Amino acid sequence: MKTYILYAAVAAAIAGGVWLSLRPDPATEAEAATPAQGAALVAISLPETLSAQAVMGKRAFESTCITCHGKNATGKAGFGPPLVHKIYEPSHHGDMAFLAAVQAGVRAHHWRFGNMPPQEGLTRADTANIVTYVRELQRANGIN
Repeated sequence: MKTYILYAAVAAAIAGGVWLSLRPDPATEAEAATPAQGAALVAISLPETLSAQAVMGKRAFESTCITCHGKNATGKAGFGPPLVHKIYEPSHHGDMAFLAAVQAGVRAHHWRFGNMPPQEGLTRADTANIVTYVRELQRANGIN
């Protein structure tokens, strides 16, 4: 009986060693999953058309926000989060949250990009247009 237990323990140890040696390296997997610096963080579908207010918002977004939040608000690895993301749906981050973030900045709380500083040179109307643009992008991607 003791011999069988010894054989079973040796077989289990060998099987465990084989399993560990064949297992993928978590560090390598994490590196492969990490997008390159500056790459978009999400893929989105663009709306067929934008409202006039969203067109103005897109212009304002591209002059101020694109540096960190990427083209079409898809985020930018190493810089800033995607705004076309469920976290920013209207029921969680209302339009006033965007206005407050632009005016006063915001402490990092969902992502690890660091704090967002206040954005100079944007009026309340510019920010409202940007929010309209982002919301239209979100709706085109099922974020309501």
